[in-house]
Amino acid sequence: MSNYMISIPNTAKNNNGTIHDRRSNLKVKVFDMFKSKAKQRAGEVRFFVTAGDQTLAFETEGYKRHRQLLILQMISRYCVYLGLMEAQIHSSYPAA
Repeated sequence: MSNYMISIPNTAKNNNGTIHDRRSNLKVKVFDMFKSKAKQRAGEVRFFVTAGDQTLAFETEGYKRHRQLLILQMISRYCVYLGLMEAQIHSSYPAA
């Protein structure tokens, strides 16, 4: 598994972070679904993570037909970094 750079602003806990892959220059933005009204941008891929009562969205930035496995590895590394061991990754918005 590759090393990814994770950047989280000082003002945010786990939302509004960014995961960077140095090899492919792919970025994955993270935002809290309940606090953000961001719409999916055309040509980008979005995944969702549920962990307890938390729902996070992960959207690529600069997606150029990268392997989905790369994106999933980036998301799982972010979840491990935050200690979200019970996190589940979904390809569509999880219904309550």
